[in-house]
Amino acid sequence: MTHDVGYLDQTRTNAPRVPVTKFTPLPVSAGTDYETVAASQTDQVLGATGAVGDYLAGVLIVPGTTSPGAVSIKDGNGSGIAIFAGGAGSVTTLHPFFVPIGARCVAATSSGWKVTTGANVTAIGVGAFT
Repeated sequence: MTHDVGYLDQTRTNAPRVPVTKFTPLPVSAGTDYETVAASQTDQVLGATGAVGDYLAGVLIVPGTTSPGAVSIKDGNGSGIAIFAGGAGSVTTLHPFFVPIGARCVAATSSGWKVTTGANVTAIGVGAFT
């Protein structure tokens, strides 16, 4: 799976969409927090505690092999959302790649963004976290 272009919605109402591509870096206004997620982690909260309103600009996925595991995110205790399926031959190089999200956490129970990683893949969540 490749992501050639995505769009980052700014935090202001009616703000223009900002293109995020492999050639255009993520704007600093997207948030300056980051948190690393090791391989084989389940529901790691981004930030110290996580809260409603936390902003997830995106996730940098770092494959460790050409057959890395999957990566998913959760808004609080909601259902997992697969952002990278992983598996045999899912990547041809070990180059990290960015998956733009551009969303705020809205789940009030067990709030905050959570990331789950499979074997042989790490991730870095980027945004504004509590």
